[in-house]
Amino acid sequence: MTVRKAWIAAGVAGGSVLAFVMLLAVGVYVVAGNLAGGVGGGAAKTLAKGAVPAAYQQLVATWGNLCPAINPALLAAQLYQESGFNPKAQSHAAAQGIAQFIPGTWATHGVDGDGDGDRDVWDPNDAIPSAATYDCALAGYVKDVPGNATENMLASYNAGAYAVIKYSGVPPYKETQNYVQRILSLEKSFAAPVGRVDPSKQAAGAIAYAQKKLGTLYLWGGNGTADQGGRFDCSGLTKAAYETVGITLPRVANDQYNAGPHPARDELLPGDLVFFSDDLTNSRAIRHVGIYVGGGYMINAPRPGAVIRFDPIDTPDYFGATRVTEDGAKALPTTV
Repeated sequence: MTVRKAWIAAGVAGGSVLAFVMLLAVGVYVVAGNLAGGVGGGAAKTLAKGAVPAAYQQLVATWGNLCPAINPALLAAQLYQESGFNPKAQSHAAAQGIAQFIPGTWATHGVDGDGDGDRDVWDPNDAIPSAATYDCALAGYVKDVPGNATENMLASYNAGAYAVIKYSGVPPYKETQNYVQRILSLEKSFAAPVGRVDPSKQAAGAIAYAQKKLGTLYLWGGNGTADQGGRFDCSGLTKAAYETVGITLPRVANDQYNAGPHPARDELLPGDLVFFSDDLTNSRAIRHVGIYVGGGYMINAPRPGAVIRFDPIDTPDYFGATRVTEDGAKALPTTV
């Protein structure tokens, strides 16, 4: 949603690029059909670049390996779901800090993670180790329950270990089942990919929508509504493009980054969202997004006074990319 600085002029002839993008929009379906099911997979154990703010990255990377039921990407997904990495977060239910412990749970499971002699729920150096320790304690409670140890741990986090033991696995509670699926989906958006990332079958439709908006004047906060003259800002455009293919993204760019796994620069495919930031260590600092169309170019709504256009992505502020998935988008919390 925010404005990107220091743009480089694209210098691309409109007609030839439009034809190029039309071919990409069709061809991406072929790519998706050829690659789907044949790439990706494997349990993620390391964090994607910048997915966790630099101040907490080492804590998450270290404590995320505390027991076999968790990993750094899973721990990061829980922290993002609970607070959006906000150490001052407080809920209406009195949950506190970056890990959103309620006072009773903190009294039992809070640990002195940094060894300074106190247990401070507001200090990530205590709260993040406590979150990992609590996860592993729950995993220990249900270690003899059949099924997937991580899913049983997450279900215990949401519904209590007794319910998992009673039902010999994830209990038949819709809220708990949704919680387990949400965290497992979010885990993929915080994990460094193992192998190639599966392509998106919805990408071509998103590109086609964005292509139709070329030449539209930028509007800060624009969602493309009639009262706004059909104008967009950067994340308003990407959100609208993916809504046309049945995927609802968050409104702002730094949350859209978590809507799926993160392909490397040399593995980008048309339809991937590409992100830009002044802080390349922290996804929460992302301030611009566009839709990749191939050949090193994106369609984007760049800044006030400009129109939706093609721009190159290989600039010093390039942060990374996300291959949007329906499950990834659904997993994102409504507020972070």
